[in-house]
Parts: sequence; structure tokens; C-alpha cells
Amino acid sequence: MGYHFSDLTDACQNDWRAYIEHDFVRSLGDGSLDPAAFRHYLQQDYLFLIHFSRAYALAAYKSHDLAELRHAFEGLKTILDVELGLHVGFCREWGISEDDLAKLPEARATLAYTRYVLDTGSRGDLLDLHVALAPCLVGYGEIANWLNTRRETVRGDNNPFDAWIAMYESDDFQGAMQDEVAWLDARLAEVTPERFARLTSIFRDATRLEIDFWQMGLDRAD
Repeated sequence: MGYHFSDLTDACQNDWRAYIEHDFVRSLGDGSLDPAAFRHYLQQDYLFLIHFSRAYALAAYKSHDLAELRHAFEGLKTILDVELGLHVGFCREWGISEDDLAKLPEARATLAYTRYVLDTGSRGDLLDLHVALAPCLVGYGEIANWLNTRRETVRGDNNPFDAWIAMYESDDFQGAMQDEVAWLDARLAEVTPERFARLTSIFRDATRLEIDFWQMGLDRAD
């Protein structure tokens, strides 16, 4: 019968919901998030995206055929041409310049998460790497969609964080998310129960590190 990406989220349901529905996310959605917490998150997320780009470069190196190489290239291109560009522009609107971003020290939550992803990809194969990346690429798209189901979510000029939601509900990002789920589904269909158990452990660890990343924003922790 094989496995699907939804089996990973089902196996880690408590952690997955704690990530998708974190207090940071809820407060961002209803507009009550402390602007200082959002600024701290924005700056650290820029650093995360730099390492996320490196992870897709690693995915290109780990590719076995042209289709996998193209998939890695498209992921890298999405980050560099879409997400990072939007992020830098977004930071500028919040008074954070590119010079500021270039001088940032990494918070411990950023170090822990990014190095976990890169280490997992270095030690494992391409599927290990994509499963470690999935909580971010798939998760942010799901978060935007979840926020849009909540009555408490405020959209438009009354929410200073509306542009963040718009970024991840966009056709470009949602398309990239769906492509990633399809890629994962195709490969998870072929794994053994033992392999799936190892992948579940990777997915759970990465999701927990995403939770820590939200909490880092709330706590403004270094």
C-alpha cells in the first residue's frame, strides 16, 4: 500500500499541531503579536532561509538523476528568487535593512534547527533531507491555510502581519508546497516500515525544532 506524507503528520500529530497552532502563529493571525517578537523572528528567519538554500544545494549534490536535480534546483530557485526576495522586502518595511541582516548573530534555535537539517542531509540520503525540510516548506503553507480557517484571524490593514500570511497563501508558495508533498508521496510509497519509522523520527525532530523557532520569536531569545 505504501506511505504518504500525511502518514508522517499523523504519526507526529501532537507535535505537528503544536507547531501549526503555536501561540506565535495564533497571535500573528489575530494581529496581537508583539512587534518586537515578530522583528526578532523575521531577522532569524532570514538566517534560516540562507541555510535552507544551502540544504537545497546539498539536495542537488545528492541527486541521482536529472529529474531529482531539477527538483532541487526549483526548490533553491523558489527560496532565492521568491521567498528571500519577499523576506528582504518585508524586513525593510519593518525597519530592518539588508546591512542589518548581514550582521546578525544566529540565535541558538536557528543554529539547532539549521544544523540539524544539514547534518541529516549529509548523513542520510535525499529522502532524509527532504523529510527534515518538510516541516518548513509544507508547514508554512499549511499554517497560512489554517489561519484562513479561523474566525479570529484578521486580514487586511487591521493586521500588521497580514503580508506574512499573504506570502504563504500565495499561488507560488502553495504550488511549491504541493509539489513537495507530491515528491514525498512518490518516494514514501516505496519505503519499508523500518525505513518509515526512521523517517518519522527525523520529521518529529524537525517539527519540534520548528516549535522551538516559534518560541524563540516569542521569547526574543538569543
